[in-house]
Amino acid sequence: MESMRDIDRAMEREIAKGSCPLRFVKIDFGVSPYQQIASKEKLLEVLSYLLRTGDYGRFAGKGTGNNVYMDIKGRKPTFMRTRSFIDRNNIFVTIRRYGKKLKPDFDGHTYLETVQCIFELPEEEQEKYRVTYDGQETFAFPMSDKYILGLYTHCISARQTAGDISGTDFSKIEQGIVRLESVRDVLFQCLLFDNIKYGEGVLCADLCTIYCLKENG
Repeated sequence: MESMRDIDRAMEREIAKGSCPLRFVKIDFGVSPYQQIASKEKLLEVLSYLLRTGDYGRFAGKGTGNNVYMDIKGRKPTFMRTRSFIDRNNIFVTIRRYGKKLKPDFDGHTYLETVQCIFELPEEEQEKYRVTYDGQETFAFPMSDKYILGLYTHCISARQTAGDISGTDFSKIEQGIVRLESVRDVLFQCLLFDNIKYGEGVLCADLCTIYCLKENG
């Protein structure tokens, strides 16, 4: 497995080739990052929303191609960008099948976690990537696969080492999820750049994870 130093070096090379120099800063759990998934129907609805398929296909926009989605290749999770609705629908079918293998328990043991990944774009670079889309000022982020997967690696590395939840009102179950102590399996995960938020010099994207919890978690 590549070290973070190797990943950073690869990302610097991608910047030299033209990738937008968006930098990961930190993750933020916010006030209410957890939603219990209490039925198979709700699980499929959540997957449809995250993958922008089915009734939620209307949420797919230009930025959806920057989203990073978990897929299953050779019985192991892998992470990728998608190029079309067909790609996202194929992942939906694969994860639905993967869910049958994991057998999620909808009696209080399946949760969606949404945390914010915070990025910054150097001030001197902002004008270069500023665009107008649908009448609103925003930013465009041309990034190679290697670069955007490098950002994703930073996000999940920060999430895996998170543990300090002092000062929060999280329930005992939620505290166990934050520390990953009560997690049995990850059913699905994605990093959503198509609903990115701007403010105070930083950009925020949602890292969404569906966890299957241990029965005694």
